Amino acid sequence: MSGPSNDDTPPRRRLRVVKRAADPAAAVPDASPADGERLSKVMAGRGMCSRREADEFIASGWVRVDGRVIDELGSRVSPDARIELDPRAQRQQAQRITLVLNKPVGYVSGQPEPGCTPAVKLIRPETQWQGSEGGPSFRPAMLKGLAPAGRLDVDSTGLLVLTQDGRVARQLIGDDSSVDKEYLVRVEGSLGKDGLALLNHGLTLDGKALRPARVSWQNADQLCFVLREGRKRQIRRMCELVGLRVVGLKRIRIGRVRLGELPAGQWRVLRPDERF
Repeated sequence: MSGPSNDDTPPRRRLRVVKRAADPAAAVPDASPADGERLSKVMAGRGMCSRREADEFIASGWVRVDGRVIDELGSRVSPDARIELDPRAQRQQAQRITLVLNKPVGYVSGQPEPGCTPAVKLIRPETQWQGSEGGPSFRPAMLKGLAPAGRLDVDSTGLLVLTQDGRVARQLIGDDSSVDKEYLVRVEGSLGKDGLALLNHGLTLDGKALRPARVSWQNADQLCFVLREGRKRQIRRMCELVGLRVVGLKRIRIGRVRLGELPAGQWRVLRPDERF
C-alpha cells in the first residue's frame, strides 16, 4: 500500500500513480474505477502475462495504464484501458524459457504422487536431446519457476510443455484456450454403432458436457483424438463411457508443435520460430 498522504482525501482504495513529467518522483492519487477490473486480471486476459507475473511487474513499477505508471497491487482499471509494459518487463519475458519433453510412463506432470516422480526431474544436462538443432544448453536457471503447461497422466506418454512464461501457460491451459492437443490412443473392447459419434460430440463428464472433439480410427485398435480441453483423465473416461478400455495413450502434438523424433525421457528448448 502507499505511504501516508498529506491531502485530505478520506481513507479508501486509491491507485498510486507516478507522473512522468518534470518531476519523475511526483505521485498523485487517482481513484480506482468503481466498476473496473483488477489490473492483473485484465493483463492476463489480454495474454500479456500471467496474473502472478502481472503482480510482479506492477510491484516493480513496470506497468503503465493510459500513460501513467501503476505500482499498487490490487489496482482496478477500466476493461478498455490502454496498458503498456516497460521494456524491462519485456526483456524479462524474452529471457523466460519454454521446454518440450517426451514424458515416459511413471512420471507425473505436476505435483508428485506416492511412488511417482515429477516430470521436471527429467530436465537435466544428460537428458537434453542432442538432435535439437542447437538452442541453449542446460543451465540451472532453467529450472526456476518452470512448471507444466497442462497435464499428462502418470501412465500416459508423449509431449509435455514446461515453461517459465505465463503467456505460454495461459495460451495452452487457459479457460478460453483454443489450442488443439492430438493423441494416439490404443484401445481394447467393442465400440457400439453410435460410439464414435458420441466420442466426437455428445458425452458428459462430471455433469458437464464436453466440447466437440475430432476422433477417428487410425487402425483396428488405435484411435486418434484431437481435443481443445483437458479434464482429468478425460480420454480414458470418454472411452469407458462407450465400452472401450485405454491400454496406451501418447500425446503427439500441441497446436503447431509436434513431438517428432524427440526420444522418450529427453527434452529440448522450444525454438524461436516455433509457435503453438
